[in-house]
Amino acid sequence: MLTVTINGKAVTIPDGLTIIQACEVADVEIPRFCYHERLAIAGNCRMCLVEVEGMPPKPVASCAMPAADGMKIHTDTPMVKKAREGVMEFLLANHPLDCPICDQGGECDLQDQAYQYGKGKSAYHEHKRAVKDKNMGPLIKTQMTRCIHCTRCVRFIEDVAGTCEIGAVNRGENMEITTYLEHGIKSELSGNIIDLCPVGALTSKPYAFKVRSWELQKTESIDVMDAVGSNIRIDSRGIEVMRILPRVNEEINEEWISDKTRFCYDGLKYQRLDKPYVKREGKLQAASFADAGKAITEVIKVVKPSEIAVLSGQLSSADEVFALKQICEKLGVKNFDCRLKGEKLSAADSASYLFNTKISGIDQADSCLLIGVNPRKDAPILNARLRKRFLTKQLKIAAIGVNADLTYGYENLGDDVSLLKNFRLQGKNPMLILGHDMVARPDGELVLNLAKKIAEDSNMIREDWNGFNFLSKSTGLINGLATGFVGDSNISEILKKTENGEIKIVILHAVDDEIDFTKLKNAFVVYIGSHGDRGAHIADVILPAAAYSEKTAIYINLEGCAQTTSRAVFAPGEAKTDLEILAELAEKLGFELKKNPDLQHLAKLGWIKSCDLSENLTTEKIVTQDFDFYLTNPIARASRTLNKCSSELQS
Repeated sequence: MLTVTINGKAVTIPDGLTIIQACEVADVEIPRFCYHERLAIAGNCRMCLVEVEGMPPKPVASCAMPAADGMKIHTDTPMVKKAREGVMEFLLANHPLDCPICDQGGECDLQDQAYQYGKGKSAYHEHKRAVKDKNMGPLIKTQMTRCIHCTRCVRFIEDVAGTCEIGAVNRGENMEITTYLEHGIKSELSGNIIDLCPVGALTSKPYAFKVRSWELQKTESIDVMDAVGSNIRIDSRGIEVMRILPRVNEEINEEWISDKTRFCYDGLKYQRLDKPYVKREGKLQAASFADAGKAITEVIKVVKPSEIAVLSGQLSSADEVFALKQICEKLGVKNFDCRLKGEKLSAADSASYLFNTKISGIDQADSCLLIGVNPRKDAPILNARLRKRFLTKQLKIAAIGVNADLTYGYENLGDDVSLLKNFRLQGKNPMLILGHDMVARPDGELVLNLAKKIAEDSNMIREDWNGFNFLSKSTGLINGLATGFVGDSNISEILKKTENGEIKIVILHAVDDEIDFTKLKNAFVVYIGSHGDRGAHIADVILPAAAYSEKTAIYINLEGCAQTTSRAVFAPGEAKTDLEILAELAEKLGFELKKNPDLQHLAKLGWIKSCDLSENLTTEKIVTQDFDFYLTNPIARASRTLNKCSSELQS
């Protein structure tokens, strides 16, 4: 520990901090543009100047100067004040000062600091320079004349996103920030540079000229585009979601979110189901909830429980699946499942379907094995955490069945499934990540057991460490398994029985692209969901439900953390929350539902040992399935912004 004096007050700080970090510990504000605590130090803007006693009589850049024991720092002397005024005058010399038409207005660091630290006038009256705007794709709007060359965007794309797509060209007054070859940024995390930009040079293209920040209602919520459960803030005006921003959660997403999370919001207003529909004479016709409920209950009452099936999808929350399970139990239905891709996972073995190391636990790992998984597409935020640890040179990564640019180096061991036999990982805290596609294979149970065997043989399963991790592509699967939504028949058996006419009623909850819908053509299909996607197209009764931004619901993320969304806006038209729909359906069937699922078992993970299933081993290669990152669920597919990303950025 060190002791420094800041503005006459002694402060004890940890070793290795810079002066600007020491001032933050002492709660002393230092202005900055280029410095960011999660990015490499650049020392470009010089706005963070301070005075240090005993050093040459000139101000010091506090972001780049290490704090030393006994150092006496001053942040409010006349010299510091004059230096900051001079820096601000230089920064504004070429800035266009177009705040009234800038989307950054009202939340702009340059605005705030010019007011706080500038002198209010300039000695420069020459013509300002102009810079041509750059093409950064369908997400990032550029106004590069406003750029102050802080290079935050460059450092984020290179260090955090790992794609090296932005850089600086030319020198001095002619310096410009640009993408290489002027193509769109293809990183799945590119939208974060909008938040990092301290001026209006980089703003959101879909959000441009739509609304001012002070007009927005801000609601803290949780993302459901993948299984990470990123913490977000939904900004809305009236009944429309205007933008989505990240919230800081050091354990999960730090302060980043993926582009799908950030830009999916326009999909919340397109292709929405806003009233119930009942199929009459082969055509869907608008109806009331009472008529739709009556049509469903009339059919349910004339069939046997064995002739009913219930399926939950990738956007189903834990409390909704819990309600579905209660309905199944009350009716005596045994045909229900959440494993719509045929995942060979057991609801009783929670350690087999969770990311047990935790996302933050990656920071302690020293070796990692990837098995048939592409974390860059499945969970970009988790992939950024892997890259962050990799850059410390304390994590070695190997991969089986992976052939993709993951933004960090890894040893490719091949794609032979036999590689999983007798494999050992070295290290104090080894970990492995098993891909979603691997447990959906015909021999998925074997692959799962081989992965568990690797974990056991590599000393991953200990009191203080669990290195076995399953990376789910969707939160719905985790919610279903955590609430035990696994019946006597699996999805393939349910679809076969439905095709043969043994199952006459199928209730789909947020099921849109995970199954072969042609097998349901002979059944009476009830669809509960928010969008008119694939599931609604084959339905006989449609019950319009709220999207995640329009309800309070519990979602369990890939590491077993239960988080709650908050309603930011109301659902359109006559649409209701899923729980309201299910409660009304249960009431018509003559019973009530309990409200909250018991998730205590997730906090007490027991390890179920692997078993030998080697006789079922196939020769099928381990292959990571490619997919369109931007169009993975009904909300994303309804988004015009993400459809542009799909057509322009997918390579």
